[in-house]
Amino acid sequence: MPAYMVARVNVKDPAQYEEYKALAPIAINKYGGEYLTRGGEMETLEGPEETLRVVLVKFKDMDTARAFYNSPEYTKARDAREGAAEGQFVILDGYQP
Repeated sequence: MPAYMVARVNVKDPAQYEEYKALAPIAINKYGGEYLTRGGEMETLEGPEETLRVVLVKFKDMDTARAFYNSPEYTKARDAREGAAEGQFVILDGYQP
């Protein structure tokens, strides 16, 4: 069953965050991830306005999503993000009726 990673990120240093944005796709691609959204325009339809950068990535399954997050490649990206942004990263199972 596919799994999804949702990231909500508060970018504090856009210049430094560019390094993370260059490194993260390397790890995502290595683990077969697919960006479904990556920042971009958004609109809050209900509830408090979303002001954070929102990213959605699809993986083959939960184990692959975990392997990506804990990989040496993504660890390098996370290290580059340190001090530039704070975020919440959640993985969840996809829905299949």
